[in-house]
Amino acid sequence: MVKKTAIIFGAGPAGLTAAYELCKNTDIKPIIFEMTGDIGGISKTVNYKGNRIDIGGHRFFSKSDRVMEWWKNILPLQGMPDQTGNIAFGPDPSKTDNVMLFRKRISRILFLRKLFDYPLSMNLYTVRNLGILRLVKIIFSYLKVRIFPLKTEKSLEDFFVNRFGRELFNTFFKDYTEKVWGLPCNKLMADWGGQRVKGLSISKAIADIFGKIFFRKDSSLSQKNIETSLIEQFMYPKLGPGQLWEAVAEIIKENGGELHLHHKITGIEHSDKHVDRVKITDESLNKTFSVQADYFFSSMPVSELIEAMGESVPNEVRQVAKGLLYRDFITAGFLIKKFSIKPNKQSDSIVNNIPDNWLYIQERDVKLGRIQVFNNWSPFLVKDQNLIWIGLEYFCNEGDELWNKPDEDFLNFASAELIKIDFVEKEDILDGVVLRVPKTYPVYAGSYSRFDVIRKYTDLFENMFLVGRNGMHRYNNADHSMLTAITAVENIINGSKSKENIWEVNTEKDYHEEKNAPKMT
Repeated sequence: MVKKTAIIFGAGPAGLTAAYELCKNTDIKPIIFEMTGDIGGISKTVNYKGNRIDIGGHRFFSKSDRVMEWWKNILPLQGMPDQTGNIAFGPDPSKTDNVMLFRKRISRILFLRKLFDYPLSMNLYTVRNLGILRLVKIIFSYLKVRIFPLKTEKSLEDFFVNRFGRELFNTFFKDYTEKVWGLPCNKLMADWGGQRVKGLSISKAIADIFGKIFFRKDSSLSQKNIETSLIEQFMYPKLGPGQLWEAVAEIIKENGGELHLHHKITGIEHSDKHVDRVKITDESLNKTFSVQADYFFSSMPVSELIEAMGESVPNEVRQVAKGLLYRDFITAGFLIKKFSIKPNKQSDSIVNNIPDNWLYIQERDVKLGRIQVFNNWSPFLVKDQNLIWIGLEYFCNEGDELWNKPDEDFLNFASAELIKIDFVEKEDILDGVVLRVPKTYPVYAGSYSRFDVIRKYTDLFENMFLVGRNGMHRYNNADHSMLTAITAVENIINGSKSKENIWEVNTEKDYHEEKNAPKMT
């Protein structure tokens, strides 16, 4: 009996999860073709002279118990010290690399060269940093929108204003969001907010604050009743997210699966409702060949998928695919001696002056979007514990001025911005590296409003499944990308031809019902 095979486009979280689930639960052999030389997609970890970079920062937390257990099955959660100081019920990170760390989340906003809690909390530091006049404007602006909410949310700007008021939106959301997307908030669809910060609002943030004051704080990883933007504990692989996905890749290969790097999907042959074979170019050998399979999983960008399907694709589908937009990403990693930013409060002296995992840069006079402090994600990401390893994040479009800057010029530009916002002194910068990642974020603009045209067409192919962030042109977190792959494999096992349950992963029905309602509730 000939064993069935599944071709998987891409070795990111969705593609690797699909392959792992096929190995574990079926007799279908997965064969992964990855265009780059890396494993993990944007969840990879880059090693630069012994210092590891997490592209974008990845919290390992999910409200899905299945995903949480899936991760811990690959890398078990560290044991905690008992009263005697011994490590119990889990591996000791000082003795093994194969472990998930238990981490506390701290993130803040840098605005007016001052640090603000994120999510915002009305404490003494916030009042002092904002000033009474701006604070009064924020309060009245919020009260106004609670009394007279926008009846329809046509754009991302409407989404934010309806939940926070226009003054708070202009102060803490507008500039950062427009740095990320390169478009005005009123040109972006509200769907992004409905997916990423759907339940977050001032009322939810206030309820969270009072919950911490009057009720015992939950120090566990079970935070299902807390909005995702407000969670305070998460897991993190000792050596970064790439460590987990590299471990998954090894398990797949040990169980008979295949993984081929530097292999690009250049053609997809199909007929009627069936994908038959794919054309693949081995870029290391400059050789093209074709492979037949029974099932196909695509986590490659939708625009590239449709292009690879050729001229037989209906013109309307091809036009919508060509109109899909992506936002690209650059990280500048810097090794520094110390921070120069002034402490905001006593706790700022905990870890090299800054206890944060990351900081949002709301300052309008720089292009810098966010700063990761890798020491605070995992101290094991940093080679020399006496130094600080940070990542400066920039959002751009492939081929634009930022993207095309030579590495040395980009490092000079990024370090100048770091100095400009009073974060680091020039003499404290020791080394740096530049990393570019294309098609990091699918944009909710361009032809996205007509994406259903593509979905209806691709859903016709019974043996092809679109999964993951770029595969579905949806700004999913890693756990949601994994769940789309898990659901697709279950559909094969159950013989289900519908793709509806895959597309339902990470769709917030409550938000869409609210958006279509005549008034805010």
